Amino acid sequence: MTTTEWITDIALVLVVFRQLREGRLDHRTFLIPLGIVAFVAYSYLDSVPTGGNDLVLIAALTGVGAVLGVAGGVYTRIRALDGHLMIKAGAVSAILWVLGMGARMGFQVWVEHGSGAADVARFSVAHHITGDQAWVTAFVLMAVTEVVTRVATIYVRSRRAQVGAVRRTAPVLDRTA
Repeated sequence: MTTTEWITDIALVLVVFRQLREGRLDHRTFLIPLGIVAFVAYSYLDSVPTGGNDLVLIAALTGVGAVLGVAGGVYTRIRALDGHLMIKAGAVSAILWVLGMGARMGFQVWVEHGSGAADVARFSVAHHITGDQAWVTAFVLMAVTEVVTRVATIYVRSRRAQVGAVRRTAPVLDRTA
């Protein structure tokens, strides 16, 4: 793994670790992780291979990313406090995030060192995956999808929490008069 890949992966892990401590939900909550994955997508997505079972691999790992992202967003606490929304990643959210990021990092390290490359090559031939770019695309789209669905889930939940907070504090009209 290159230094840039390590920095990017660590930055994405730190995004959630930063949220283990409750903080104010603001634009940075959304823009920082989306900016990081936009950089990753720009840097690593040259093409989307479509030969053999490449799209099956890509769809499967993208689906895993979506499940991890939605679950991570659901297990992030959002609450209203003094007119602001507060966010705190729960233990489940953090564990899911680290599992997703760790699996990608672990796979990359395994492939680059030891017998991983040969094992992946055999698996690819046996399952009609056409080459390295299919794996790169699948893992990058998994990461992008995990981040985007987590952020989207938090956004939707924050809008609901905001509406609920407004309803609880809004004066009730007396309709009996």
